[in-house]
Amino acid sequence: MSSAAQSWGKEISTETVGGIPYRMYTERPRRVEQVLAFASRWGARPHLVQGERVLSFDDLQSAAFAKARELTELGIRSGDRIFILGWNSPEWVVNFWACFLAGAVPVLANAWWSEVEIGNGLAALQPAMTLADVRCAMRVPAGARLGPWGIATAQGAGSLAAPDVQTPGGEEETALIIFTSGTSGQPKAVVLSHRALLARLQMTLHITRKLPHQIDETARDVTLITGPLFHVGGMQTLMRAVVVGDTLVLSEGRYDPAEVLASIERNQVKRWNAVPTMVMRLLDHPDVSRRDLSSLKSISIGGAPVHAELMQRIRTQLPSVSPRIPTGYGLTENGGQATAAAGSEALDELGSTGKPLPCVEIRFLAHPGLPDGEILLRSPTQMSGFFGLDESPIDEEGWLRTGDLGRLDDKGNLWITGRCKDMIIRGGENIAPAAIERALLNIPGVTESVVFGVPHRDLGEEVMAVVVTDAEFTSKQLQEQLRGQIASFAVPSQWRLQREPLPTNHTGKVDKAAISAQVRAELQNES
Repeated sequence: MSSAAQSWGKEISTETVGGIPYRMYTERPRRVEQVLAFASRWGARPHLVQGERVLSFDDLQSAAFAKARELTELGIRSGDRIFILGWNSPEWVVNFWACFLAGAVPVLANAWWSEVEIGNGLAALQPAMTLADVRCAMRVPAGARLGPWGIATAQGAGSLAAPDVQTPGGEEETALIIFTSGTSGQPKAVVLSHRALLARLQMTLHITRKLPHQIDETARDVTLITGPLFHVGGMQTLMRAVVVGDTLVLSEGRYDPAEVLASIERNQVKRWNAVPTMVMRLLDHPDVSRRDLSSLKSISIGGAPVHAELMQRIRTQLPSVSPRIPTGYGLTENGGQATAAAGSEALDELGSTGKPLPCVEIRFLAHPGLPDGEILLRSPTQMSGFFGLDESPIDEEGWLRTGDLGRLDDKGNLWITGRCKDMIIRGGENIAPAAIERALLNIPGVTESVVFGVPHRDLGEEVMAVVVTDAEFTSKQLQEQLRGQIASFAVPSQWRLQREPLPTNHTGKVDKAAISAQVRAELQNES
């Protein structure tokens, strides 16, 4: 057993960092780039598959080493920030690992962003370089320094090695920056340390009995990735796959259930990471009963609540999957996951998000007038802070305010019962209503706007806008004006246009709660 494998233990103790006590593994890795060393363990085994393209673990390692050397030759130095802006591809994965090997900090930008949002992100982070694929590069503002997106294609690791880079050794150093939507509407840059990323990974490996010394080297999972790698869950999937030797099948282009069904059959996919909307659309597709999906054993569902109807349909239409449907709860500021439920727990406690992960502590903050308390989390996985901002939802004792309401049952399972923050979750994407409201008010003729989520069978929620205008607008015209200003998935699909001012509460503010309740009731009556 290698020394790298021996550094992943199960024993947990309390360690104080910056005056805050955290539950941490006694034996743990300290730097993310060390994870890539596990690629040598799997050699020629296929690692990345996209259509006809296949990269082995040897290919990944050699390409990442070559790209890291290229970055250093282009002047990238330890601690420099590099924007990664692109859709799922082998190039995205290689660039991700190359940043760590070069001592740089990858900044995972959202490929759905408009040109305005990309410009805002670049202005806030001031990266030394942007790596963007062809589709995204067209939206990068003039003046930004673009680096090469492509990768080396040499087969095998051979004599290739990582560049000689002087990197800080501490696990508290910044490893990665990833964006999340805040209730203010501006995407915030979440700073995650090496400790945060690795603690999340180690907890996941621990509870699934996949720590490096526990792995059966003859076994291999094939995992289908249909969600974006630039989300926190995608990044964790990449790291886990290198440790355990998984093959990752990357979908091509927009989500297409027919393509996914064919890919599961063709590549003998065993695991699939998806949001509920994707699973529902796959189950609705006529090919679902005609494809051989017997290889599929596990669906990891996240990003939105999992409803009883969906669970029942999975059990009925995908019987090979029914015993193992993992779910959980987390947010980017917490490193992506705080609880997990799997196997019989997910079926027996349908609706819960499972139990806290081994190093995660949970408590609740009471809010007057709300039936349940706000969920507070403390964990070594949580962020160091928001880049460039003094504000933080983490208090001086290390407790992260999530904005979600919940409770623990007598078995220790966490149940999410509501939100005390203003956020829409559409098909797994977080949408801040405030950003849409601001964009609407920038349109001449729009005098007031209020945006909120309304139920949608397929997406979980869709975006509703109630707009006061003194112009002869149609909803289609307003949609067109918003495109290019906000992400495409955030453009409202439901509209109410009116001349009358919006109702206000006793403080004189627009009564969003009353408007939302009225619209939801009307939609329910119409259905």
